[in-house]
Amino acid sequence: MRTVGISVSDLDRSIAYYSALTGREPAAEGEMDSVPFGGSQGLSNARLRYATINLDNIGIDLIEFRDPPGEPTRGMANRPGSMHLCLHVDDFESVYARMKEAGFEFLGDDYTFIAGEVTPEAALGTRVAYFNDPDGTNLEIIEPKGGFAN
Repeated sequence: MRTVGISVSDLDRSIAYYSALTGREPAAEGEMDSVPFGGSQGLSNARLRYATINLDNIGIDLIEFRDPPGEPTRGMANRPGSMHLCLHVDDFESVYARMKEAGFEFLGDDYTFIAGEVTPEAALGTRVAYFNDPDGTNLEIIEPKGGFAN
């Protein structure tokens, strides 16, 4: 996978959010106005602003459509068609604490896959926490262990 594109309602707010989350600034920012590009996505036009934040192995494209504007949606984990972006961390405890201190709001408590539950054995010891960005995009931090580690 090369990039993940996330539609946002306020590009400047999303740049600040994802920069705080990743510790990275945008590698590229710009504007676009193209009827053909919009048509390729089933839209009447594509007048937009964008920013790309590059991580070590993937780029995050933040895209604010100005014409046509979109309606906000909140993707719940159990809603068909919803997705989440999972960010690998090496030290879950420090990242989780830093995020809480910075005001990130998690959807629930963090979770560690343990034996004795109906859980994939390969996941044992893996720790996760879920949260949403300001537009409701589902996000996860994970410190993978066992078979989940790459």
